[in-house]
Amino acid sequence: MNTLDAIAARRSIRRFKSDPLDRATIERLLDAAIQAPSGKNRQPWRFVVLTEDARTHLAELIEQSCEAIRDQGGNVGSAPATAAIIRQAPATVVFFGLPIPEEWKGFEGARMIDVQGISAAIQNVCLAAVDLDLGSLWIADIFYAHDAVVEWLGRPEEDLVAALSIGHPDESPDARPRRSVDESTDWMATID
Repeated sequence: MNTLDAIAARRSIRRFKSDPLDRATIERLLDAAIQAPSGKNRQPWRFVVLTEDARTHLAELIEQSCEAIRDQGGNVGSAPATAAIIRQAPATVVFFGLPIPEEWKGFEGARMIDVQGISAAIQNVCLAAVDLDLGSLWIADIFYAHDAVVEWLGRPEEDLVAALSIGHPDESPDARPRRSVDESTDWMATID
């Protein structure tokens, strides 16, 4: 599949078949992740692959955190539905970023530079999944359980960025509406 076709075919999958993913397939996806560009070629990404009971535990941490937030009158949005998707998908990868290096301390954009690279790595996995007839769901709702996840996975020095559930899709959603290039772009050629 060519890249432009993979980009056009990529969807956020919210229903997965129960078919497991083998380690070699997951490693192939992560190999696509590490091909992403990163600021100063820092390659700040770190991955934790959750399968079987581990992914169920992640879903439980999100559900418990949502319950505590609701008890305090807070809104948890789609997080409970996301927890159900994590339970269903055969694998979920949690993406962390390395601590900011000493020479970057005090530079306000340092974390953003790393997050951009990690986001590129996540997108590479999403596109590679399409190429392998798999589906994925980029998960930001993991932040509802940020502290619990970081503690459970023993990564207090690293930045939790996102999670990505992966598996064989059990749905074929239509493309969602997108703003046109004209609506999203300003062009400049000269400076006043």
